[in-house]
Amino acid sequence: MCGIFAYLNYNVSRERRYVLEVLLNGLRRLEYRGYDSSGIAVDADLPAPPAPGSAPAPYAGAPPLVYRQEGKIENLVRSVYAEVDEKDVNLDAAFNVHAGIAHTRWATHGVPAPRNSHPQSSGAGDEFLVVHNGIITNYEVLKETLTRHGFTFESDTDTEVIPKLAKFVFDKAHDGEGDVTFSQVVNEVMRQLEGAYALIFKSPHYPNELIACKRGSTLILGVNELSGQKSGKSFNDVKALTANGKPKELFFSSDLCAIVEHTKNYLAIEDNEIVHIKDGSVSILKFDHDKEKPASVQRALSVLEMEVEQIKKGNYDHFMQKEIHEQPHSLTTTMRGRLKDGAVLLGGLKEHLKTIRRSRRVVFIGCGTSYNAALAARTFVEELTGIPVTMEVASDLLDRQGPIYREDTAVFVSQSGETADTLLALDYALENGALCVGITNTVGSTLSRRTHCGIHINAGCEIGVASTKAYTSQIVVMAMMALAIGSDQISTQARREAIISGLFSLPSMFLLESTMYHALCRSAIFH
Repeated sequence: MCGIFAYLNYNVSRERRYVLEVLLNGLRRLEYRGYDSSGIAVDADLPAPPAPGSAPAPYAGAPPLVYRQEGKIENLVRSVYAEVDEKDVNLDAAFNVHAGIAHTRWATHGVPAPRNSHPQSSGAGDEFLVVHNGIITNYEVLKETLTRHGFTFESDTDTEVIPKLAKFVFDKAHDGEGDVTFSQVVNEVMRQLEGAYALIFKSPHYPNELIACKRGSTLILGVNELSGQKSGKSFNDVKALTANGKPKELFFSSDLCAIVEHTKNYLAIEDNEIVHIKDGSVSILKFDHDKEKPASVQRALSVLEMEVEQIKKGNYDHFMQKEIHEQPHSLTTTMRGRLKDGAVLLGGLKEHLKTIRRSRRVVFIGCGTSYNAALAARTFVEELTGIPVTMEVASDLLDRQGPIYREDTAVFVSQSGETADTLLALDYALENGALCVGITNTVGSTLSRRTHCGIHINAGCEIGVASTKAYTSQIVVMAMMALAIGSDQISTQARREAIISGLFSLPSMFLLESTMYHALCRSAIFH
C-alpha cells in the first residue's frame, strides 16, 4: 500500500527548507499505511547558461533533486540533509512557485532499495519523474517495447515504465517538430497503461507544474488559498477558485490525513481524470480511450470534516491503541440522532425503504474488513427484515460476472468509499439496474456520490491498517439499517426494542473493555 504526497506553492515565497519539511511531514502522515522505503524530489537552483560551443541542456527549467532511501522515513530525512550538506545545496533559496513530490513504497516489484524507491525516473537528467500507487499489469510488454527504442531500465519496478513512456511520448512529439503540453503527454501515457494506479508527474520540461491522474487508486487534491478567505467555504468550482493570481498552496495525497493540517478544501479525484496544476490554476480533463483529446470537466470542492487532533496520537503509545480507545466515541457519534423513542431514523434511506422492502434479496458487497463487517451483520439483517441476504467479495463478483437483478438491493460497504474493486462492482450493479446503497465513513467519497442512497458511518478518521472503530461502527450501521427496514413488522417489534436497548449500552461496554485492555497492556509492559 504505497503513499503519495505532493506540494506546490503559487505566488507565495517558500524556502527550500520549508518545502522539504512539508513533503517529509506529508510522508510521516502516511507511514501508518505500511512501507519499506521512501523518496522525494524537489527543485534545484536554475542552471547557469551553457558555455559557448557546449551542448545546451535538455530543458530550461530547474533540474530536480531526487532523494530515495530504504527503511524508515527518518532514514530518508538523514540522507537528504547529509546530501544537502555534502553538495552545499542552499536550503534558504526561496521560490515563488515550487512543485515537489514524495512517496512511501511497499515493495511488490523488486526488493526495498533506493533504486526501486520512488520517484522513478525517465533516465539521465530526470526529465520525467513519477510517484505511483497501484500496479501496472502490462508493464512487461511496455518494458520490451521501450527497451527496443533504446531505453535502459535500472529498477525492478513496474513503475519505471511510466516516466520512460512519458519521455518517449515527449521525444516523439518533438522529433516531429511539434509542441506538446504536459497534459497531452500524460493523456497518451494513460492510453498505454493497463492496471490500477494513482500517478503524479513532475518534469523540468514543464517547470512549476504538476499533473496527477488515477484509475482505481485513491487520490485527493487539496487547495489552500492564502488570501484571508476562510478555509471552510465549500462547493467552489475548482477552476473558479484557483484560476486567479491569489497566493495559494496545492496538495496531492493518497490520504486525507496528510492534508488536514494544511486545508479543509479538497477534491476526491475520480477515475480517468487528469488534474493539471499550472500557473496557480487547476484544469481537470476526462480521459477517454476512444477519444484523442480529453474533455474538460468542472468539479466542486468539498469540506473535510476532520480536525488536526484526530491525526495525532495524543497520550497514546501508538495509533492502534488510540483507535481501540476511541471506539466508545465513534459508536456514540454513529448512533447520535438516529435512535430515538424506540425507533431508528436514517435520513439517507427514508425515501427508499419501500423499495428495499420489496427487494428479491439484499446483496452485501465489499472487500477485506468491510466484507467481514457485512458478514457479521448478515444474520440480524435477515432476521429483522425477512429478506434473503447474500454476500459477495467485490473482486469475485466481477470475475464471475455474478447475477445482479433489478429487484435486488445491493449494499456496498467501504470505509474509505474509494476501494477500487468495490467501485467497479458498483458500476456493474448500476448497469444491471439494482438499487445501490452505500455505507461509508467518508462524506463526499466516490461511493457516497454514485450510490442511490446511503448511510454515513461517522466513525471519524481512522489511522491504522487494521480497522477497529470503522469496523465496529459499520456493524452498528448495518444493525440500524436492518431495524429501519423491518420497522413495519409487528412480529419482530419486541426483538427490535431489545436490540435498540442493547445498542444504547454498547459505548459503555466498549469503554469498559478498552480500559481493561489498556490495563492489561500496561501490566504486560511493566511486569
